Amino acid sequence: MTDSNSLDTQQFGGCGAFLRAAREEAGLSLSEVGSRLKMPVKVLQALEGEQWQQLGAPVFVRGQLRSYARLLKVDVEPYLERAQLDMVQPVELISRSYTPKFQRLMESAQRRAIYVVITLCFFAVPAWLAIQSRNGDGGAPTASLDAMPPVSVPSSREAAPKERERSTLPAAPYVASMAPPISRPSVPSLNLRFRGESWVQIIAPDGTSIEQALLKAGDERSYAKGQVGRIVLGNAAAVEVQHAGSTVDLTPFQRANVARFAVSSEGSLAPVAD
Repeated sequence: MTDSNSLDTQQFGGCGAFLRAAREEAGLSLSEVGSRLKMPVKVLQALEGEQWQQLGAPVFVRGQLRSYARLLKVDVEPYLERAQLDMVQPVELISRSYTPKFQRLMESAQRRAIYVVITLCFFAVPAWLAIQSRNGDGGAPTASLDAMPPVSVPSSREAAPKERERSTLPAAPYVASMAPPISRPSVPSLNLRFRGESWVQIIAPDGTSIEQALLKAGDERSYAKGQVGRIVLGNAAAVEVQHAGSTVDLTPFQRANVARFAVSSEGSLAPVAD
């Protein structure tokens, strides 16, 4: 290793040249020094070339120079006193454009006006459509299931040909008003819940791959009937399989904590060979 006394400090003009000479005397390349100090080669070149402006604030430059000197086992403090690191100034940010205050206020008012218009359209249009649908006269008349249609009694002259008709139906058909049936969400045929990390492979009935990935704890996958043809679970103990809402015991399909099973078109599970 290099000793600080083995170099004549009077022959070097600056800190960078002193460190470069110490590195060359130690027989080290820039890449070797960069690997030891965890520094890029371009940073070491800037230190040896005294290109302080490329390295940032003076406090960081001094720290890098001291780390370099400790690796080479030389004393760099006399050079730090003479180095003009305080002359390094941060890059000054200059605004390239100026917007007058009146223009900024007008742009802000325009943005607020657009926001108000969008909000009104979002709420007013659905409300107007709902009112029109309730008050519109273009649809068929509705009547309650408990209401009876009006009955017209035939006159004596019309009673003979229509003696069997007790009433006449209205010209326009009446539509019974009732609420739409409540749709119940369908329960997925197959549901996978992961309590830990598990490698999975989901294959469709036609042999194509649906998913092949490492899933984490908290992930969940659901498949409809006829969507999956075969499943492989790498860490079966960390996976809860539910078929038609019931938890499935993976023991018949499990081998060395790897579960393999096929899913029929009806949704039933069956073990498969490796």
